[in-house]
Amino acid sequence: MFIAKIHVTLKPSVLDPQGVAVSGALKNMGYKEVESLRLGKYMELRLEGKDKAAVSKRVDAMCKKLLANVVIERYEFSVEKAK
Repeated sequence: MFIAKIHVTLKPSVLDPQGVAVSGALKNMGYKEVESLRLGKYMELRLEGKDKAAVSKRVDAMCKKLLANVVIERYEFSVEKAK
């Protein structure tokens, strides 16, 4: 059993209106040190596989096909043995 930890964020060239809104709210709350903020998604998958390389290949395919919109988002992930 493996656990894949996936982070998906907008590409730097894509406007992040939610991030701008949250950043502005933090500044209005007195957190003036906040320069900018970008929001994203975090996912954890528990999955079966014969080895880390095979699981990583499958997770990469899942990200490209469904979990991330690769036109406007980038993703990164790690895979580790479940405890």
